[in-house]
Amino acid sequence: MRVLVVEDEHDLRHALEKTLREEGYAVDGAEDGEEGLYKAESWDYDTVVLDVMLPVMDGWTVLERLRRTKKTPVLMLTARDSVKDRVRGLDLGSDDYLAKPFSLVELLARIRALIRRSAGAASSMIDLGDVQVDTAKRAVFQKLQPVELTAREYALVEMLSFRRGKVVTRTELYDHLFAEEDQTLSNLLDVHVCNVRKKLGKNFILTRRGHGYVIEG
Repeated sequence: MRVLVVEDEHDLRHALEKTLREEGYAVDGAEDGEEGLYKAESWDYDTVVLDVMLPVMDGWTVLERLRRTKKTPVLMLTARDSVKDRVRGLDLGSDDYLAKPFSLVELLARIRALIRRSAGAASSMIDLGDVQVDTAKRAVFQKLQPVELTAREYALVEMLSFRRGKVVTRTELYDHLFAEEDQTLSNLLDVHVCNVRKKLGKNFILTRRGHGYVIEG
């Protein structure tokens, strides 16, 4: 899944990006509101982590303008933890709110919850017959046994699982699994699909030629 971090504090932004990448997310960053809005409007992110106090354009304005065109889940960060600010963010369309300083563990949990709710999943566990995807632990089990996947392989399985029964195009998969700085070679997606099939069964991910991939589960 792909996350955009809009934060002007250099050290904090890089720490967040590093943590998210270690968790297996594709991550883009922006250091001011104008850049953040451009990226948020240009790509379909699974979550935007948006600071309120930003140069050029503040987070309130970014959120208000983004909501004219996109329903992307937004988690707002701010050093101002007043009820008035929280209400303002929620009224403008934010999905969650976290005050600085915050725990990275809590931030990650909130991002997982936003992605899960956006996908319409009521539970963190997705049951696909003999395969279970635990989105809280970011782990996959087959017949109750853990299956070792790379971060990118897990992201592929999670995205297709959230949309099980629906064909997901190659373009959508590339847009959600790779960040702007990633080297997205034309056959890279096929390599990940092939590796997942080796680990979970050749019919776990089905190809709809000319359209994309699907998990029937």
